[in-house]
Amino acid sequence: MRESVNRREFLGTCAACGGMVLAGGLAARPLAAAEEAGWPKMPPVKIHVVYVGLGGAWPKPEFDAKAEVAKFQKYLDEVRQRLGDVEFTGGELIPQSDAAAAALVPKLAGADGLLLVHLAFGSGGPLAKLVDAGLATAIFSQPFSGHDWMYVPQWQKAGKKVVLAASSDYGDIDRAVALLRVPARMRQSRVLVVGHATGTAPARSPQKIKEKLGTELVPITAAEQLEAYRAVDPKAAEAEAEQYWLTAAKKIVEPSREDILSAARLYLAIKGLMIQNRARAVTSTLCMSNPTNACLAFSKLNDLGLVGACEGDMDSTLTMLLFGYAFGKPGFITDPLFDLSKNAVIHAHCVSATKMDGPGGKRAPFLIRTHRDDNNGAALEVELRVGQEITAAKLVNLDTLLLSAQKIIEIPDFDDRGCRTQCTARVADARQMLAAWGSGILERTDMMTLLHRVVFYGNHVASTRDLAQLMGMKVVMEG
Repeated sequence: MRESVNRREFLGTCAACGGMVLAGGLAARPLAAAEEAGWPKMPPVKIHVVYVGLGGAWPKPEFDAKAEVAKFQKYLDEVRQRLGDVEFTGGELIPQSDAAAAALVPKLAGADGLLLVHLAFGSGGPLAKLVDAGLATAIFSQPFSGHDWMYVPQWQKAGKKVVLAASSDYGDIDRAVALLRVPARMRQSRVLVVGHATGTAPARSPQKIKEKLGTELVPITAAEQLEAYRAVDPKAAEAEAEQYWLTAAKKIVEPSREDILSAARLYLAIKGLMIQNRARAVTSTLCMSNPTNACLAFSKLNDLGLVGACEGDMDSTLTMLLFGYAFGKPGFITDPLFDLSKNAVIHAHCVSATKMDGPGGKRAPFLIRTHRDDNNGAALEVELRVGQEITAAKLVNLDTLLLSAQKIIEIPDFDDRGCRTQCTARVADARQMLAAWGSGILERTDMMTLLHRVVFYGNHVASTRDLAQLMGMKVVMEG
């Protein structure tokens, strides 16, 4: 089972393994893989739809609002099928009337979000009334529907949870609806905390997390995890290891077969605890022991569209939940370091998903290695995609998203130093990013909290700004 290989040899053997298969659509059916693996099905997110404006000078005097609504309703049915976890309710067509909008507000009870389709000029008043109902709200306004779009920035500055898709592309409706799901999904989520939570003070507070996001934390002791591990049938663990790890790995380097079976057994134990507690995420300060490290377990959870986050890092755990629900992509928690000679950040850690494109994507080539810090257990060296645009993010203090757009330019090889999975990513200004690390928000905190960032495939900066608006958060660009 043991075979020596260095990073360059690994990449050479995988040069022909590239290519990618995307799930299709924006975060299309992000929960399907977890449900197929045994997690309970989450209810559809209910989005109430209202069409505002009957016509007039804009778009044109002979505008047929009912025909326009029928066109949008047909498209929304396609959106429902593509996203797979939304239900559209309402569908009312109202005139440019504050009174009509006010009469509609009570009917919004029970909805998780609100989609307003702006049809005609003079709709600013009724749009404002509906936004003031307090639901996470998206407004779709195609060109020549009028000029009521100009009020939205004022509402946003006033703290309203509203975003505007001013666009001729109906695909922006998909994007808006995908983001509208996130606040509801966060309220429906529970996170197992094995050991104790780490991170910023607000993120360590179950009460503050519940107040801000609606997410519940479920404490799990070391003894409870160990008991769950011992209860797993060794034959089930062997079947899991064979199916998901042993037959799929490009090479197995340091770990023994027993190390990998133990990792698979821990995955099944954590899976059982998560399903029992209706949890969509787990984070652990016991991830390097009790009774083995959780690197492979967390990797598979992330492959399934769930969250496995190391070192009890609640800020990163919540970031991964947010982005998973919004974009259908797993996060790679990293310990960044800088290579100023390349205007770049090096991202490195021993826990990476193998499906960085999302649960419907192809698995990246990987080696099974030891956890590098102590050369124990089983961890992964995943070949991340050179040339891939990425977003590095971190939700801190429950109210601010640190964000940067980057691009993977190479896989480093410093004599097999540092964590197992690595990539070098070019940034806009590495010197500025280094000098301002923490952005004045994370200056007085522990090393892990200051250090960690989470990497996601794709450039999600614009959509994350909208997501932050819907969640009542700020965005701070790094570098």
